[in-house]
Amino acid sequence: MHPELKRFIPLVKTIAHMFGKNCEVALHDFNNPQHSIVEIENGQVTGRKIGDPITDFALSLWRKDGYREKKEDTIVNYRTKTKDGKILKSSTFFIRDDQKKMVGCMCINYDLTEYLMFNKIIEEFCNSVDLNKENSKEEVETFTSDVGEVLEDIIRKAIDKIGKPVSVMQKSDKLMVAKMVDEKGGFLIKGAINHLASEISVSRYTIYNYLDELKIKKKKETT
Repeated sequence: MHPELKRFIPLVKTIAHMFGKNCEVALHDFNNPQHSIVEIENGQVTGRKIGDPITDFALSLWRKDGYREKKEDTIVNYRTKTKDGKILKSSTFFIRDDQKKMVGCMCINYDLTEYLMFNKIIEEFCNSVDLNKENSKEEVETFTSDVGEVLEDIIRKAIDKIGKPVSVMQKSDKLMVAKMVDEKGGFLIKGAINHLASEISVSRYTIYNYLDELKIKKKKETT
């Protein structure tokens, strides 16, 4: 575990014990995204345990070095949904070292499912905000014990956004898929190059070429 993260372990336990069984608190170490959870309380909320991987949402924010243009380190009260249908109110706090490098994060996921059955009574407590005010959709975050599922979900969402079968995709379409996977932090996961190559029917060397092309384009846009 990164030394900077150890001091947050008592906080993880305190928050979880204060709010009870519906409140999952997880501490992630970004040194190993495949097994990033180094401490977790009430993991039954999302079905995760120590050694499980980072979520796709946290991975994308790590890739972007923060949230939104101001690179904010704290995101509070956004709504997520687990694969088995639980509605969660979530907050994430990113942790940096002395050099301002993002080394991990603490995530709080509160299961609102029971409370939403009595929404009128506890409406104020359950109030949450959208991450993107221009898009009222719930943020779907992938909670899983297999980092391969995180990568598959990132790739699937990227392919779905193109809106056409892989068999009829042009180079520009596949390049866009690679761009979206990169922006979501997918290439931080081991084996992502080969997996994406297989999914969009190109060679691994083509993926490397796509990434080089994207870097050149991004460099031109910033100069």
